[in-house]
Amino acid sequence: MAQKAAKTLAASNTTRLNQTLYATLLIHSLFWLLRAFLFRRTFTRTSLLLYTLLSAPQLLIHFQFERLGRPTYGPDGSVKRSGEDLNARGLTEYMWDVAYWTYICLALVSVFGDWMWWLYAVIPAYAVWLAWTTYTGMRGGYTDAAGVPQEQAQSKRQQKMEKRGGQKVQYR
Repeated sequence: MAQKAAKTLAASNTTRLNQTLYATLLIHSLFWLLRAFLFRRTFTRTSLLLYTLLSAPQLLIHFQFERLGRPTYGPDGSVKRSGEDLNARGLTEYMWDVAYWTYICLALVSVFGDWMWWLYAVIPAYAVWLAWTTYTGMRGGYTDAAGVPQEQAQSKRQQKMEKRGGQKVQYR
């Protein structure tokens, strides 16, 4: 049972990276097959340029996840390095969102045409909205929409302690 957490993380990362690889191959193959056989007349240089520019972030994210998250094993099968946690919050979570949104846009572009690339504008718009709400929250001292400062939320334990008369200090 040595390194159980590392083994679990390695197995989880391997499964998720394999699923991502298969999804990437499927979606990009679908795009190329549909464009090669069904929509040959609408596949222009502009289409190729849009595909290259707008699918590149997903491919770069995939390669980054492979580099950081793919576990390495020793010759005896033991886990040498389990890789970074691919379910982490923050930037990793945002990178997964970009990858999944690219899959959706690519599938829709495959079927409905190049004008569906406009859906890709949601990603920078969402990033701008997050930055703006964070900025206004910090600038306003975390006030509500009316400008009234918000009190710190108390936990149930803190509420019970306050109800009993506050925290009592015992001296020994």
